[in-house]
Amino acid sequence: MKLYHKNKESIALLKEVPFKLEKDIQNLFESQLKELLGLNLVKSEFTIKNRRIDTLAFDAQSKAFIIIEYKRSKNNSVVDQGFTYLNLMLENKADFIIEYNESCKATLQRKDVDWSQTRVIFVSTSFTENQKLATNFKDIAIELYEVKQYENEIIAINPIKKTSAATSIKPLTETDDAISKVSKEIKVYTEEDHMINKTEYIFELYETFKEAILNLSDNIEVEAKKDYIAFKKNSNIVDITVQRKGLKMWINLKKGNLDDTKGLTRDVSETGHWGNGDYELIITDTSNLEYIMSLVKQAL
Repeated sequence: MKLYHKNKESIALLKEVPFKLEKDIQNLFESQLKELLGLNLVKSEFTIKNRRIDTLAFDAQSKAFIIIEYKRSKNNSVVDQGFTYLNLMLENKADFIIEYNESCKATLQRKDVDWSQTRVIFVSTSFTENQKLATNFKDIAIELYEVKQYENEIIAINPIKKTSAATSIKPLTETDDAISKVSKEIKVYTEEDHMINKTEYIFELYETFKEAILNLSDNIEVEAKKDYIAFKKNSNIVDITVQRKGLKMWINLKKGNLDDTKGLTRDVSETGHWGNGDYELIITDTSNLEYIMSLVKQAL
């Protein structure tokens, strides 16, 4: 990706400034972890069973630990390394909880963690095509992020997305014991998981609202979670749970920040709920589609 600086009468190509050390990338991410990845830092250089984890983080939304590794070598298998770390965590859950409580001055318990949502993130200035292909499974708990640094202190971060043709990793679990062991406990959710046992009407209702949300702005991403499907642009805009008789939607705005003249939403600021934001509404048809999109647009 080329970046340019626009002047009044011309544009100039920004020159890439290579990171001098792998540690520089690590320092960048750890200092801005919430902003860059929406995660909370637990421990830098966490060592367990003679293995060193570059960054141990926690995802408060999915209630899961996240391991982040920064790579210089382009020859190593991210899949093998990723599953090694996932297996290490699942076999030493208590150690991760103890580290969290000591580092964050908290009282996290094993029941408070959704171990099925654990994942590994690899960060590098670039990945090979083989590394990208090796992780191109829709249900693999490994994510890749490319990061580049440019003059004028510009940083570009590019998540490597799965292709639309990405298949399931499940067939590999039959021949690889390490993958099979991890896959039995870790679950990467997809939109298809949320459509199981739903009627054709509910499926079409979701697809209609999904298309409408994506049309509100460029670069809105869809990310399936355990309890809902998130629509994100930097942070969550709106979350949807697909139910048997309709959709339940949460708009990610704090109480008092949504202009809802029709009063379709419900205040859930003091009520437990799955999605993000203080506004909830139930959708059973498309009659208020345009108006609901005007509500969602306020969260952009």
